[in-house]
Amino acid sequence: MPRKAHNGLLDKLPAGVCARLAPHLQLQELPVGKVLYEAGAAQNHMYFPRTGVISLLYSLESGDTTEVGMVGNEGVVGAALVVDSHSTPAHAVVQMGGQALCLKADVVIREFNRGEEFQILILRYTQVLLAQMAQNAVCNRYHNVEKQLCRWLLLYMDRMQSDHLAVTQETIAARLGVRREGVTEAAGRLQQAGVIQYARGRIRILDRQALELRSCECYRAVKQEYERLLSNMPWSTLAD
Repeated sequence: MPRKAHNGLLDKLPAGVCARLAPHLQLQELPVGKVLYEAGAAQNHMYFPRTGVISLLYSLESGDTTEVGMVGNEGVVGAALVVDSHSTPAHAVVQMGGQALCLKADVVIREFNRGEEFQILILRYTQVLLAQMAQNAVCNRYHNVEKQLCRWLLLYMDRMQSDHLAVTQETIAARLGVRREGVTEAAGRLQQAGVIQYARGRIRILDRQALELRSCECYRAVKQEYERLLSNMPWSTLAD
């Protein structure tokens, strides 16, 4: 593994831990639609995305799904491995194609059980992800579709590091758990205000500052939690 893995978590680890993990990291392609794990099924790998976006989805018996979390190169998918819970009620699907560095379950558990930097990093990110899930639940309950859409676009932009998004209104509606018509109306208002440009399944963000102003506090809350827990690690002031 190069000293910079281009994943926000792996890049925070000290050089010694990186060297220990390097022989076990496997680079995998993440094509759109790939299921990284199913709900209720065993999780065999931990994925550290370098590019792309993974949606964590919860499905109802009716077949309806809602996105409960979103992971890009700031995080990791498969953290349930470290709590001896190889399955979760949600499933993980690649929303935007990319690449990830993967670790097999036995390597993850062995490194985590050392009780050192890797453990601290995964636990802190798990707290961030739980905060994101809780904030999503509050947002979907109390905020209108336009605010939800702005929050979702901002989170997506941060993980893609681009102002061009290839995503349909149907997909956004499914991820937010709202009617497509509501997304269409909200996107239309944003376009009329000069905040976004939308055509044929492609969205271009024209004014990020305006998008943030139109979003609810949920986006800022999630971002602040990430920065609070992961911007400065306990070992960051020490030389590798």
